[in-house]
Amino acid sequence: MMSEVGLDLLLGMSALLLAAAMVHPLPSISLARTLVHPALLSFAAAFALSIVLLQSGLGLYRNGDAGWLDPLARLAAAAAFGGYLVYLMMKLAGFGEHPRVLVVHAVVMYLAGVLFVRGIVAVQQALKGPPKVLIVGAGADAELVADDMRGAERTERVVAGFYPIGAERPSLAASPLFAMGAPLPELVRTYGIDEIVVAVRDHRSGGVPLDDLVACRSMGVRVHDMPGFYELTHAEVPLESLKASWLVYGPGFVQGRARRVVKRVFDVVVSALLLLAALPVMLAAAIAVRLDSPGPVIYRQVRVGLLGQSFTCLKFRSMTVDAESDGEARWAVRNDSRVTRVGRFIRDTRIDELPQLYSVLRGDMSLVGPRPERPAFVALLRESIPFYDLRHTVKPGLTGWAQVRYSYGDTFDAARRKHQFDLYYVKHNSLLLDLIILVETVGVILFREGQ
Repeated sequence: MMSEVGLDLLLGMSALLLAAAMVHPLPSISLARTLVHPALLSFAAAFALSIVLLQSGLGLYRNGDAGWLDPLARLAAAAAFGGYLVYLMMKLAGFGEHPRVLVVHAVVMYLAGVLFVRGIVAVQQALKGPPKVLIVGAGADAELVADDMRGAERTERVVAGFYPIGAERPSLAASPLFAMGAPLPELVRTYGIDEIVVAVRDHRSGGVPLDDLVACRSMGVRVHDMPGFYELTHAEVPLESLKASWLVYGPGFVQGRARRVVKRVFDVVVSALLLLAALPVMLAAAIAVRLDSPGPVIYRQVRVGLLGQSFTCLKFRSMTVDAESDGEARWAVRNDSRVTRVGRFIRDTRIDELPQLYSVLRGDMSLVGPRPERPAFVALLRESIPFYDLRHTVKPGLTGWAQVRYSYGDTFDAARRKHQFDLYYVKHNSLLLDLIILVETVGVILFREGQ
């Protein structure tokens, strides 16, 4: 996904700069100086970022099986609205003589650029066919990787074959099966292999042809281990094949001072603006909750936050006051009978989460991060889910990567799967990813595509 985002950002900036070369909005200045004008470069960046965020909110980086007409309509809508936003910015700033003409040219050129690039990629893939993958290993793990490839929606790949190693017993479904010990570089050349996935959990057991893998890598063939493959294709970190060494030596997990400062400033500014904008909605929700059922308007609950510290999480009450009268913590489930009539609406629209903006402003939470859990659930999940406490190395969020990428779940297995998305966020967290998650959250709520 991030490669698509990067390409669209580049196309967006290029489109507005090329439009400026055609329209020349600052005629009193030479064209060369116009194209490097700080204001124009800022508007080009704003144009590109607006379009990318709008595309993200409309689900264009999430839906891979919606045909071509619907994504095309969403793309056009994102480009048009993003262009309109930049046009308003240019008008307010008094930039150029023809901002409307400039933006129209930019929108048309962006759409043409995206369609051209996507078309070239589609033609290349059609001519070459889907990437051919050789799976090192022929056991149960290798078959799981193959099944995942065959069922993937956004990453079409073809299993060229399985390469058995060591004393591993090949799975009955592992076909075609290459000869054990055959030189991997020769197989790569013979079968036109594009990628290799090492589907072996314990590389120390022997049999993994490291020298051959290095040779294949030098030939330009991409080589993935199981965690890296799932991270690339599903934007999550799989727990089944995850090892501490992969976390220690792999890239990511950037939590430097600059990142923390930028994230905190972003949280304070945006949460303050959202609180002001949401005041009428919050007032209406408070009145509705009060009239709908007896009990307090605000529900206070202890949750686990940064570094495992507890804090009080605030929400509009959406359940009856006796929801946990026996004192036993329970996961909320879909169509929970404890939820009130107003509670069901404010939960579906996320209005019940709005009081947490105060927690963000106060510093207990962030706008984006893993959703905070209750201490009782944390104690249970920590014992059963590997590396669970890694989610506590960042502040919990009002929304998160798991919330926009995984459907509603109310079981232990769902919590385990969501943790895989949380690990991906902790590993790759950045301001751009935060913006994408925030915009996708709006799309999830509007289009009811997740939970």
